[in-house]
Amino acid sequence: MSRPRLTRLLPVVLAAATAAVLAACGDGTASGGGGSGGGDGTADRTIRIAYQAFPSGDLIVKNKGWLEQALPGYTIKWTKFDSGASVNTAFVAKSVDIAAIGSSPVARGLSAPLNIPYQVAFVLDVAGDNEALVARDGAGVSSVADLRGKKVATPFASTSHYSLLAALDKAGVPESAVTLVDLEPQDILASWTRGDIDAAYVWLPTLEEIKKTGRTLISSRELATAGKPTLDLGVVSTAFVQAHPDAVDAWRKAEARALDLISSDPDAAAQAVGAELNLSKDEAGAQLSQGVFLKPADLASPEWLGTPDKVGGLARNLVSAAQFLKDQQKIDAVPDLATVERAIYTKGLPDVLAP
Repeated sequence: MSRPRLTRLLPVVLAAATAAVLAACGDGTASGGGGSGGGDGTADRTIRIAYQAFPSGDLIVKNKGWLEQALPGYTIKWTKFDSGASVNTAFVAKSVDIAAIGSSPVARGLSAPLNIPYQVAFVLDVAGDNEALVARDGAGVSSVADLRGKKVATPFASTSHYSLLAALDKAGVPESAVTLVDLEPQDILASWTRGDIDAAYVWLPTLEEIKKTGRTLISSRELATAGKPTLDLGVVSTAFVQAHPDAVDAWRKAEARALDLISSDPDAAAQAVGAELNLSKDEAGAQLSQGVFLKPADLASPEWLGTPDKVGGLARNLVSAAQFLKDQQKIDAVPDLATVERAIYTKGLPDVLAP
């Protein structure tokens, strides 16, 4: 489907979306968490956290109340978001302080025209089989090449959207040969059930549901091997980092503790994640096993965040993702490596991640 360039529409879309986020904050119903005195989360001791409903250590931290225990002097407000695009909009509106968000939306956020002032401070997971492209049974699709002329859904400006474009590019299928539909995960499931779409690229737990009546064409694990990896990251607004560095350290320690639990006690990890996703322990455990979770110490390695002395390879990964988005005409310009490296928060690593 031929579509107007996203960047031409972005100012209008962002203005409308930002107004919606601010309105939700005003009535307490939602998208950006509660407001705080200065509008950037730094005028009081409130931490506004944007989380997403996919299996991760972030859900363990939420479920077990570890951040609340570590920071009794703070009010912690958790708000559920459906995709990285809405998280970016909330950061633009200064409605969140910390968030779980995919690497592709972060690459967009660090690029013009958004230029969001936030820092990448944690790697929640590396996408594996927990994100994938699935064709609906009866759609007549057995490979990515068969998607020509078909209707494919994904949440736009998400890691799944990025991976879908990478999968089409890898298969030699131009985007214009496919009808792309922008749907959030819960809407994908509804459209899938009605037979309105032929395929979808999405993450767990929605992925698990559509796989019951579909065929997996390619996963993010396979695309990572082909040079297009995606990750789920923890980001913090620059203003919040500057105002509350100790709180950021406590959050990183809690997330590291969750990674340790996934490795050392998968049953306990699955129990906590299942409680957040309304899944049984076995179902949550099966979904957790499809992701790739690093050891806390790995985050300070040259491959990922790195150290204060030397920023790691994650910065180059984000520049590469931005370049791909530029080539696909999704953003106007690619930030240089130095700009992205400044957006990787490594203060205190690896000490802050030590057990």
